[in-house]
Amino acid sequence: MARNRTRNLGFAIAQTAVCSLVVSTVLQLPFASTSHAQAQQTRQECEAAQAANKAKRRRRPGGQVDCSQLPDADDKIVETVVDGKPRRRAPGAVNDARLKEEQTFTVLREDVEESPVPRPRVSDFEDSIVFPDRWRIVEAIGYTDNWWDPYNRNTLKGDVPLHDDWFFNLGIISDTIYEGRKVVTPVGLQTTADTGDIDLLGNTEQHSVIQQVAMEFVYYKGDTVFRPPDYEFRFIPVFNFNHTVVNELAAINANPERGVRRDDSFVGIQGAFIDVHLRNVSDNYDFDSIRVGIQPFNNDFRGFLFQDNQLGVRLFGIRDNNRIQYNLAWFRRLEKDTNSGLNDIGKAPREDDVFIANVIWQDLIALGHFSQFSIVHNRNREDEFFYDVNDIIQRPASLGFERFRNYDVTYLGFSSDGHFGRINLTHSLYAALGEQNRGPFVSQRTDIRSFFAAAEVGADFDWIRLRGSFLWASGDDNPFDDEENGFDAIFENPQFAGADTSYWLRQGVPLVAGGKVTLSTRNGLLNNLRASKEHGQSNFTNPGVRLIGAGADFDILPELRASVNVNQLWFDQTEVLEVARQQANVDESIGTDVSLSLIYRPFMSQNIVARLSYAALLPGKGFEQLFGDETQHSLLFNLVLTY
Repeated sequence: MARNRTRNLGFAIAQTAVCSLVVSTVLQLPFASTSHAQAQQTRQECEAAQAANKAKRRRRPGGQVDCSQLPDADDKIVETVVDGKPRRRAPGAVNDARLKEEQTFTVLREDVEESPVPRPRVSDFEDSIVFPDRWRIVEAIGYTDNWWDPYNRNTLKGDVPLHDDWFFNLGIISDTIYEGRKVVTPVGLQTTADTGDIDLLGNTEQHSVIQQVAMEFVYYKGDTVFRPPDYEFRFIPVFNFNHTVVNELAAINANPERGVRRDDSFVGIQGAFIDVHLRNVSDNYDFDSIRVGIQPFNNDFRGFLFQDNQLGVRLFGIRDNNRIQYNLAWFRRLEKDTNSGLNDIGKAPREDDVFIANVIWQDLIALGHFSQFSIVHNRNREDEFFYDVNDIIQRPASLGFERFRNYDVTYLGFSSDGHFGRINLTHSLYAALGEQNRGPFVSQRTDIRSFFAAAEVGADFDWIRLRGSFLWASGDDNPFDDEENGFDAIFENPQFAGADTSYWLRQGVPLVAGGKVTLSTRNGLLNNLRASKEHGQSNFTNPGVRLIGAGADFDILPELRASVNVNQLWFDQTEVLEVARQQANVDESIGTDVSLSLIYRPFMSQNIVARLSYAALLPGKGFEQLFGDETQHSLLFNLVLTY
């Protein structure tokens, strides 16, 4: 901008100087050498230059030329002497101001004659090139399209429209995981791989290799620089291969003939939706849009209640210059593939509906702090037996009477995320209120009254961030009454207290029915006694959980980050565990979860991310009573490549 402004000013000075040159030259010519035709031509040239200068709005302040100074062809020219030289002027009295201005014009004329910048001519613009759109202007100066380079000009990354203002964006993510773990594993019900096994629990060693490739195809209309696109079509297929080895029969398949090794592959659809921009409601491009299809959604900032890619309809938008965001959504949950966790569109959707209304308000409490208010209703009407691909029953869960359950539960939530000065704070509060036609251990109708609270506080000190975490999910203290007080989510995926580097969050610990019901699910914090997170129903008769943790992130290098977390875990109530396991006086202490992770980004971007983490669970008294005193651990290597 500064360079263009300088060029325009120089161009204006040159135009003004040329007109001044014409005036001063005419004023210096003797009367005898000026003809009628010359005077007329001189005046026409000056008026043409003045008109061009006015049209382009580039006149230098104070440098305007008044063509009335020039004589008309019929004027009588009077010769005068200025500084000892004959000089012409228009009829009228000579004054000092006019003479001073003429001298200034003469100086400008000398500057113009010495300037290396030529005055542009009309012919200079005759051979101009017409470009089809503004995105292809740079082609004239040698920029080429590189399909393999996501950081430079690339049609596959939406840098150039395919046609009109329609763009295409291709994203590819390769996610490779190796995991070695020690997880509580029951001895096979029918037989065992080791004839010496006489206990309930067997060999805990397990290994997994998972390769996943996600491809994202986006076709959209509009300019995303300052406003949302008018139309968007998105399709996300995910290709999964997984390999698992355990040391106990029936641990990965109900049929012991399948052995202790499993190789499986699956293709799931994690996104397939249409997004239509309905309208703009302000000059700041506050808008309303609707999205229909399989789409990602996260109800809160850390994934405590519902974070999934599900089939649904979502109306959303922003107000007050993006300070207020709202969502109105309905989702019909899809079945998942058991071994990959991906959506299985080959099966009929579940009889499970999620209705969501939430508002996110930026800077409501303080600048840089987001507040969210949400109402979420979960309606479940599943009344048919369902077995997963490993022939393990999922609905109803093998807990208590093992009967079908229908429930309606409404979650009232308040969450926040942001900072107060240097202090970072995120929190979530939920109350689950509803009813169920029967509980796992009772036949009569039950009321659901359960609660959840979580908070994480952090502060940055140069290259170190310190964090403190707290979480409480209420437990049920009487599984035989008509009120269920254990909190359970719809589909949790918490990014909290170490996330999936934590042992307790990453591993599912089997509890009863030969491992068919877990104490907590994979990638979950809640002790909800479900069959699985992917297929199971919510269960509000559970022991709950309490967590207090501390952690730190160290940015050792721009490319390297180290994180450490220590979490102490307890059951909130133990009565449900004692009934389910027929074991009295179970202690509340679960144990201490310790984890360490290294994240390496060689190019300081997300294109290549390597992560190595180790986690261990040091058993507390309650865990020892249920599963023994052996330390549980997991080692994870993860490589993510992104195009």
